[in-house]
Amino acid sequence: MPQRTQFVGIALHQASVTLAVLPEGAPACRRVQTMLNEPARLRRFLQGVRREGPVRACYEAGGCGYVLQRTLTSWGVSCEVVAPSLIPRRSGDRVKTDRRDAEMLARLYRLGELTAVRVPTEEEERTRSLIRCRWALTREVLASRHYILKLLQSRGQRFREGKNWSQAFWTWLRSIRLAGDDALTLGLYVEMLEHKLALRQRVDERLKAIALEPRWKEVVARLRCLRGIETLTVLTLASEIADARRFASARHLMAYLGLNVSEYSSGGSERRGGITKAGNSHCRHVLVEAAWHYAHPPRLTSDLAARMEGQPEAVRLHAMRAQRRLHRRFRALEARMASTKAVVAVARELIGFVWALMRGEDALLAARAPHA
Repeated sequence: MPQRTQFVGIALHQASVTLAVLPEGAPACRRVQTMLNEPARLRRFLQGVRREGPVRACYEAGGCGYVLQRTLTSWGVSCEVVAPSLIPRRSGDRVKTDRRDAEMLARLYRLGELTAVRVPTEEEERTRSLIRCRWALTREVLASRHYILKLLQSRGQRFREGKNWSQAFWTWLRSIRLAGDDALTLGLYVEMLEHKLALRQRVDERLKAIALEPRWKEVVARLRCLRGIETLTVLTLASEIADARRFASARHLMAYLGLNVSEYSSGGSERRGGITKAGNSHCRHVLVEAAWHYAHPPRLTSDLAARMEGQPEAVRLHAMRAQRRLHRRFRALEARMASTKAVVAVARELIGFVWALMRGEDALLAARAPHA
């Protein structure tokens, strides 16, 4: 008799793993087993399952990353990582166990109801981790600055000769003499801040080198032609989105990043809310930051002109069209809503220009014909 495909749902944890085996056409899982998360044990178990037919396994994306997927693939076992937020769930189901999760994954995977995520290469994952480390260091720098300013405020010290954290501010900060243990506290806070700034500088130097590597160089050069988008923003978008060709349209990318408007319409009622926030928060953050630049009138600055130098004419025209359209959009929205809401809508439209540049296809970069 022909062998039947064996669908395996995996409930994965750092120390343990539960596997449920559901043969093709079977009414229920034939076997469910929990074991230590060790490659040798997993391999023996899956070898036994493969004797009964080809294996197709899946598990939810989570903190354990893609190590298991790469391991199973190296053994010749088909394995996909599925999006947890897109798993169908019964509203009345209030019981969660590893066994039930593994059985549910096997059943839904056999039905084709699960959505697989793209598994990045190990090199892409390392770059993504470094970029996220850089954003973490930025948050740490901000926290250290707050520590210093709050201490100075509580001791009646205030810088009145310009902006905080300018060169003049640092000179003033180093000249302050507080009494008692306050001097030690301030010194430690300043030392912490300087250390974090040095660490961030090390990461920035590495990211500059990464941006010149062949796999990133072209997309970095194209996207930097857009106003408000610099190297760190480009690398964040490129590493998180990876291959823009997997999105058939800019709207699909908007939905992936969670910038689509939520809606609950039924019968005669129609209600729309805020953005879904169901996608990648890192990309949303950098896009909203970039969108603030379009509050200003379109302008080709010397810095932007230098970034556009050497780029195809279609790319340069595309970037200038983005400035004109997004500025008009920002002003129109700002006239009827708060600027904090308007900037999110502009960020959503900015995705369309980013998507076209990441794909780099002439048809997408060309100006649309005006409506008759």
